Amino acid sequence: MIRVGTGFDLHRLVAGRPLFLGGVKIEHHLGLEGHSDADVLIHALIDAMLGAAALRDIGYHFPPGDRRYLNISSLKLLEETAAIVKEKGYQLVNADLTVIAEQPKLAPYIEAMREKLAATLGLSPDRVSVKATTSEGVGTCGRQEAICAQAAVLIENISAPGLPGPEAL
Repeated sequence: MIRVGTGFDLHRLVAGRPLFLGGVKIEHHLGLEGHSDADVLIHALIDAMLGAAALRDIGYHFPPGDRRYLNISSLKLLEETAAIVKEKGYQLVNADLTVIAEQPKLAPYIEAMREKLAATLGLSPDRVSVKATTSEGVGTCGRQEAICAQAAVLIENISAPGLPGPEAL
């Protein structure tokens, strides 16, 4: 059995914090506000994975008030999410991710993000797509008040032998 999930996240840009996107530190004068490292790209991916497996959302599994997650790398949360999804009998097949930000320009970081995310998930980089776009100056992200991300994932059931995998579709 295959399942699809989507995720979205948005965090406010603030001074005094590093900027992490897709597990990669990005050179910028502002960072994202949040309890963890506030990596919106990974948070959207986590929500998509959990949603595909019908396992609630990131806040349920990693509550923002829980001190264990204060300033934690979102890569660690992604590892834990993959384990949670696997325990439910699923694994990630592929992920398609989009970051929406006016600044900084992200093209130089895209391949590093893909490689970091794929390595964390135990996948080949060709199963992780990362794209960046702007909102043409419109809205919270367009005014450079925030950065947001969206994710779409496909997961497959690994606990039910004999079911067709995605290659059979």
